[in-house]
Amino acid sequence: MAEPLLDRHADALKLFGGLVHAVRPDQWDASTPCTEWTVRDLVNHVTGEQLWIPPLVSEGRTVADVGDALSGDLLGDDPAAAWDRAAEGASAALAEPGALERTVQLSYGPAKGAAYCSELTADTVVHAWDLARGIGADDRLPADLVEFSLKEVMPYAGTLADSGMYAPPVDIPPGADAQTRLLALLGRTA
Repeated sequence: MAEPLLDRHADALKLFGGLVHAVRPDQWDASTPCTEWTVRDLVNHVTGEQLWIPPLVSEGRTVADVGDALSGDLLGDDPAAAWDRAAEGASAALAEPGALERTVQLSYGPAKGAAYCSELTADTVVHAWDLARGIGADDRLPADLVEFSLKEVMPYAGTLADSGMYAPPVDIPPGADAQTRLLALLGRTA
């Protein structure tokens, strides 16, 4: 079971990373479907999520232990290189023997490494759509990543908006495809 999950995570990182490398210099301040975030803010957010993986998974640290070390601008003068380093570090940490079976201490409590990896994979997939929209790239997501993400978010989709981190779900159009359903559950319209 671990290998397919790591493969999905790697696929999500590759998808998002390809878009990060496609951002033109004049697009970093462009808006995204995440209304409070520019393209740079969005990439900074997803980069930060990947940077959290090594201390939480590999080092067994808590959110409190890390503190605000991963706050603020994480991209510096070369956002694509910062993303690449974060993605490589996250992949290496999750690929360590036993990493997916470990209990990690997250902001909302303890979780298995596999659950944490699944959550971040789905988040990266959806944010890849946000980034594609922000830079005017093709926003069709790979079907396998959409299906994976749908399965991940379905059990708690109704409570995501309560967290304050997601917009309320929007109505799913009749006959909507899987990508449209996923985006609607997370408050996005295709």
